Amino acid sequence: MLKRYSIIAGVFRLHQENSIHRDLHSGNILYSDYSGGWYVSDFGFCGPADKPLESIYGNLPYIAPEVINGKGYTFASDIYSIGMLMWEISSGQSPFAYFNHDYDLAINLIKGMRPQIVQGTPTEYKNLMIQCWDADPLKRPDINTLQDKSIEIQKSRDELGLNFN
Repeated sequence: MLKRYSIIAGVFRLHQENSIHRDLHSGNILYSDYSGGWYVSDFGFCGPADKPLESIYGNLPYIAPEVINGKGYTFASDIYSIGMLMWEISSGQSPFAYFNHDYDLAINLIKGMRPQIVQGTPTEYKNLMIQCWDADPLKRPDINTLQDKSIEIQKSRDELGLNFN
């Protein structure tokens, strides 16, 4: 959970600056042995929310369906990517690792295909993850809500003596 919270805090900072990362995936998350923290990296496609990109970039399983469909990157598309990172954290593997990252996968993602949730995933975590990868970008939480809910989940798990890192 702390890993995810660090990632959310990094994206929170970006969104506060009115910037969109546009390429969030596990290859762009770095761990520091020195600080014990997780950091968002690779800001090559990052930019102001009001300056759209002409092309689609990124790692297909982490790209929001509306972006694949040509609607462009938004704050909500970063939230979708966080949902996929949450799944990766809970499962220990990249989403759709055993699929070709091709046209067929792109179409299936647009049609609503998501990774199967791992048995034993905590309910609050699972529900938040599902909200993040909702097909409708307007139904995804914004980064403020996501950060608040993450803090709530962490506090409740700490109070129960549970750890989900």
